Amino acid sequence: MATQWLRRALLLAASASALLLAACGGGSVESQLAPARVIAFGDAMGDVGQNGRRYTVNDGSVNNWTQFVAQSYGRTITSASAGGTSYATGNARVTVKPDAAGNTATLTVTEQVTAFLASGKPDANDLVLVSAGTSDVIAEAQAVIAGTQSRDQMLVNLGNAGRELGAQVRRLVAAGATHVVVVGPFNLGRTPWALETNQADLLTAASGRFDDQLLVSMVDLGTNVLYVDAQLYFNLVVANYTSGAYNLSDVTHKACTSVDPGPGIGTGAGQVNSNLCTPATVLPGIDYSRYLYADRVYITPRAHQLFGDYAYGRIKERF
Repeated sequence: MATQWLRRALLLAASASALLLAACGGGSVESQLAPARVIAFGDAMGDVGQNGRRYTVNDGSVNNWTQFVAQSYGRTITSASAGGTSYATGNARVTVKPDAAGNTATLTVTEQVTAFLASGKPDANDLVLVSAGTSDVIAEAQAVIAGTQSRDQMLVNLGNAGRELGAQVRRLVAAGATHVVVVGPFNLGRTPWALETNQADLLTAASGRFDDQLLVSMVDLGTNVLYVDAQLYFNLVVANYTSGAYNLSDVTHKACTSVDPGPGIGTGAGQVNSNLCTPATVLPGIDYSRYLYADRVYITPRAHQLFGDYAYGRIKERF
């Protein structure tokens, strides 16, 4: 584990410094960005309701991190299915079909970008949020857990997926996007899924391979691209979850009880799917605003708020 953390730290230092620090003069810099639109691509982590529900506790609140970022700029973001500018869709993979739940109709992130570019181009004042990779990690790791794929092949596939997401970011920049925020998967090795299946090492390696290759593929895009490290952020949350900064009470269990008899989020049939979760289907007697996870992988509204606030702070410092 120490070797893995050292490798990741060295890779971040060597490959991501431009993405993290370019054009940043320090904490006193006043943000000049006033986005006319907030546009999003990705999977369930950024899905604001393509099917009318989100992958969290559906309590009618602002409960997705992309919404918190948009709201901080005085903007709203709604799903493309409702005429909005968020193309992010639950279970979507970067380029591979079917999606994490076995659905061939779900647009991949590549197809989402293609659909957007077919209808126009990004403007210089647009803020573009790309949040993907979680569904790829789920699908590839689940194949290993099910015994239909080797660990080595999983790592190869996830490295390819990370580079493919970088290629989609490159497409957006080439089309004129000048303020692109990229978020890969956080460490799924610390999720309820990992704990319930005793697969923490597998899921940590899977998440890390995707993110590492994503970073390498974008190293020259620092002028227009900001990488927000979800792995780093959520590792800090888990390590310090009871602190006043986070004020959480549980970072290992899922808050929802909304079992999906189908494939759900791709971690196995008959598991909790937060896309079906409402306040009526959370564990009795708990305060879900103090839980990190809504289901085996996806996070609660409070966790989305925390990450949205963090991402907004990074965006302000960078742009």
